[in-house]
Amino acid sequence: MSWMCGCYGLVLLVLGVMGQKLPTRDEGLFQMQIRDKALFHDSSVLPDGAEISGYLFRDTPKRYYFVVEEDNTPLLVTLTPCDAPLEWRLTLQELPEDRSGEGSGEQEPLEQQKQLVTANEGTELFTYKGNDVESFISTSSPSGLYQLEIISTEKDSNFKIYSTTTPESDQPYPELPYDPRVDVTALGRTTVTLAWKPTPTGSIMGQPIHYCVVINKEHNFKSLCAADAKMSLDETFMIAPKPGRDFSPFDFAHFGFVPSENDFKDRSLTTNRALSNKMSRTYMSKPKVADIQKICIGNKNIFTVTDLKPDTQYYFDVFAVNTGTNMSTAYVGTFARTKEEAKQKTVELKDGKVIDVFIKRKGSKFLRFAPVSSHQRVTLFVHACLDAVQVQVRRDGKLVLSQNVEGVRQFQLRGKPKAKYLIRLRGSRKGASTLKVLASTRAGGKQPFPALPEDTRIKAFDKLRTCSSVTVAWLGTQERNKYCVYRREVPESYGEEHRRREQNQCAGPESRRKSEKVLCKYFHSANLQKAVTTETIMGFEAGKSYLLDVYVVGHSGHSVKYQSKLVKTRKYC
Repeated sequence: MSWMCGCYGLVLLVLGVMGQKLPTRDEGLFQMQIRDKALFHDSSVLPDGAEISGYLFRDTPKRYYFVVEEDNTPLLVTLTPCDAPLEWRLTLQELPEDRSGEGSGEQEPLEQQKQLVTANEGTELFTYKGNDVESFISTSSPSGLYQLEIISTEKDSNFKIYSTTTPESDQPYPELPYDPRVDVTALGRTTVTLAWKPTPTGSIMGQPIHYCVVINKEHNFKSLCAADAKMSLDETFMIAPKPGRDFSPFDFAHFGFVPSENDFKDRSLTTNRALSNKMSRTYMSKPKVADIQKICIGNKNIFTVTDLKPDTQYYFDVFAVNTGTNMSTAYVGTFARTKEEAKQKTVELKDGKVIDVFIKRKGSKFLRFAPVSSHQRVTLFVHACLDAVQVQVRRDGKLVLSQNVEGVRQFQLRGKPKAKYLIRLRGSRKGASTLKVLASTRAGGKQPFPALPEDTRIKAFDKLRTCSSVTVAWLGTQERNKYCVYRREVPESYGEEHRRREQNQCAGPESRRKSEKVLCKYFHSANLQKAVTTETIMGFEAGKSYLLDVYVVGHSGHSVKYQSKLVKTRKYC
């Protein structure tokens, strides 16, 4: 009989040895049970006044038992489905008055013991089918053997059971307020503010309570264990083998047991045959972390959820958790759709004209380019002055370019008669972004931005450093351009962090003081391997720190700054 839960010896213990009694709670026994919950792990005997967790195989019932010895005993049984809807039934069976083999010390055969339970279906007290947290409660229950049968017809599933004969004094679950709804009090593009009435268990009774908020995009949850089950799905979830088949060490490890090698020596041949002949596994993908979130917030009853996506529907659930018992109660959840992003104004690009673009942190800007005449190609120049930005280009709605841009980049896009181009620029997460953008259909001619080498660092030669001069070098290109060098004295505390904050490649020489200018020179080399120039800069003070900048100026006057270099003259010479 594969439906018997756990080991049959525990069922025999209830029926054959009347020392196992749970009519009313023995407080000493209850405290022992709480300290050692493993005592009831995978057992068919329900403890009095403690919550247990269980696991169901699909289409395979489990049965749990407990004895009430005295009539007129209060009784509460609560079942919490975690993964799937469950069917459960509570029945009352007569306690057997006689036992065969009494006094002989011999146990009845296993099949006869099972028949003691299965021969009589008993009186049905309660049935339920669904995924709600449901309870059977009676203020006056008759004595007898109570049987709880549970089945999951959809899939393998977790569940929790709580039973007690002292429901009035226990109250392990937090009580809901008179209005158990979660309200949305404020709604934005990326934020939602929630509020709810506090549970009387914490505010009036003074028990330790905290609240957990669960956010997801699929549906509301009716219990915290259902949300936890959704969050704790493994990368690959194995559907467990049906009862009667041997488990492999992998199977036991999956369900939380860590077997020793010897535990499975005798089973290895049987296990291998079962795996190869009968057992099949199916896999489900783990939900993305961003799809469901649980945030426990202490005893506050107002909370703002942040970092949501605009124009997206979310479901919000609040659970009151008794931190003393770790048992929870669900409020009536809600849902809301975040507001749409504010529609961006589209900036029109003129053929061959450079425009300046400013983007807020994590913001976006849209540019539109509609060439007047037919064209074979479009040249797009993007100069990211600060951090890298993302550039996307759609031609008549079709995505033709998606790139991250740092520094100056040039893109060649294939043209199309009467085509229109929509350019989306997405800013950095670190801070605001500044760009220069140009789109042109004109073939040939001089480019507006100067060509840059791959490495735009300035090299300082430490051995050539003196009290009044430094020698530096930088790379050039095959294109003849003008290079201007500027210097600025900085305090001793000036470091790399200051330098990075001031690194705006789009700020040209016109933004500098005339007194900071050192020199300007033209330079290029047909051989890229030799495209290096050096300069010895004089007129420094001993032991001082200076920031050096090199600007390369293009034919149309647009300039690009190399990476700034912090140098320090020798103090003693």
